[in-house]
Formats: sequence, C-alpha cells, structure tokens
Amino acid sequence: MSAVTPPLVDPRRGLAAARARLNAVDARANRALRWLAFGGGTLVSLVMFLIAYQVIEGATLAFGKFGPAFLVHKVWIPATSQFGGYPFIYGTLVTGVLSLVLATLLGVSIGLFLSMIAPRRLSAVVGPMVEMLAAIPSVVLGLIGIYLICPFIAQHVESPVHDVLGFLPIFGEPQTVGNSLFAASLVLTIMVVPIIAALTRDLFLTVPIELRDGAEALGATRWEMIRSIVLPTASSGVIAACVLGFGRAIGEAIAVSEVVGGEPLNPSNWFQPGNTIASVIATQYPSRVSNLHGASLFYLATILFVFGLIVNLTARQIGRRGLRIK
Repeated sequence: MSAVTPPLVDPRRGLAAARARLNAVDARANRALRWLAFGGGTLVSLVMFLIAYQVIEGATLAFGKFGPAFLVHKVWIPATSQFGGYPFIYGTLVTGVLSLVLATLLGVSIGLFLSMIAPRRLSAVVGPMVEMLAAIPSVVLGLIGIYLICPFIAQHVESPVHDVLGFLPIFGEPQTVGNSLFAASLVLTIMVVPIIAALTRDLFLTVPIELRDGAEALGATRWEMIRSIVLPTASSGVIAACVLGFGRAIGEAIAVSEVVGGEPLNPSNWFQPGNTIASVIATQYPSRVSNLHGASLFYLATILFVFGLIVNLTARQIGRRGLRIK
C-alpha cells in the first residue's frame, strides 16, 4: 500500500497572514495611542482653562474696584480695604531675578563641571547629590533659611556688603534680623540650582564629541573649547533651562513666606523685609477679612498665573528656536 503524500503548504502564504495580523494590531495600537494623546492634551487644556476661569472669576470684584491701578498702588491694608499689588509684584521680581542670576552662575558651572571636567566616577556620585536638592520639601528649606541662612546673613553678610557696596540703595543699612528679600533670594537659589544644573548637564553631554575633540586637536584649551564649542551649541537650551528655573522661583510660596519677612513693602534696600505674590496668597487667603480682600488676592493670583504662562511660553519658544537653528 503506497504512502499518502501530505499537501504542500506555501510558506509565503503563512508569512503574509502573520504580517497582516501584525499590521492590524499595529493599526489598532496606533489609533489607541492617537486617541490617548488627544485625550491627554484635551484634559490638560481643559484643566488650564478651568484654572484660569476660576482665578479670573474670583478676582472680578477687585477688577471692577481697582482696575489696572491695582498694579501700581503701593498700600495694602486689609482692615481699611486698601489694596495695592505693587509691593508684591516688586518682591516677586526682585527675589526671582536675583535667585535666577545666582542660580544660573552656580547651576551652569555645576553642569559644566559634571559633564566636561569631573572624572566619570566623581560625576556619578556628585550628580545625583545635586539632583537630590530638588527633593527637599520647600517647608524644610524654609526652616533651614530661618535657623541658618537668616542668622548668617545678619551676622556675616549684610555689614560687609554694605561697607563695600553701600553706595547702592539695594545694599542699604543692615537689619537686626536676617529676614529679607535677600534671604528669600538665597533660599530660592537653593531650590532653582538643581533644576538648572541637571538640565544644563544633560544639554552639554549632547554636544557631539567630535566637535570637542576637533577643537582640542586644533590646539584649543579646555576653557576655549567650552567657550567656543559647548556653550554656543547648547546656548538656547541653557537659556530655556534658566527661564524654567525663573518660573519655579516666582511661584514658590511656603519657603519664601518663612524667610521674606511678610511686610507689604517695596524696599529699595534688599536687606529689609518684603513680600511676594505667592507668599502673601499663602499666608493671608485662609484668614481673609472681607470679600474684597479675597478678590484682591485672586487679582494677585491672576498676575502670577500670567507671569508663569509667559515664562513657560518663552522657554518653549527658545527651545524651538534652538532646534530650528540646529
């Protein structure tokens, strides 16, 4: 009895069927991912719209009462219904800009050291330690500011700086306590440095090693290589990182409220107590004395919201410009 020969199966037909099933799975996954991304973007936009709506609605009474004059009025006395936002805008800008300058110098230097100068083993140890500064709660940094930074400023910083730079109004007569705009700026510097250091370190590492080696092969020193190759290549990203750090600084409330002094002043002397938008909202909103008081705080929140929006859009635009240039 002869054996029966099994029918031949074309392997190409099986491969085509498997490929068709894989394409169908990929198509469903792509549609699901597209809808997921669309839903996430829509949700974020909706949340932003609701936040803006609630803040603006809460400030409606102050908008109608004060108008744009609120931005330049300097008196803030809740008991007599006198509200002006200028002292808090001034304090926010002073502490934000000063901390940005200090944090940029320290953060970019740390980023250069970790990415270009430090040995790999040392960078692997120091890098995470710098990033861990960002994990310290703001209330803890505020306590550090109260017990360490403020007394140190009052005893060892204000008098020497005044002796050298006292001709400038911003470095006027030293105060008996260290709570001041200057102390708040130092606390914010500690909070912003990890952000700028981590971002700039990653940016500097993205500079092609061929460009760095080529510059050094042509006889450039390490500093000349950093100045002429690394910094220009990563300049847009560094600026964007600094702008994001500034946005972090102007929005901090708890740590600043613990060391800034809490006075609704616009002192030309940075060694005097002051206040910021975020800190006055955090400290006064729970104990507001009237509807107008609450609306005025919402007015300040609207200003801070606009500041933050402008800062983030600016950082995004700078980053896009850098990508187009590259």
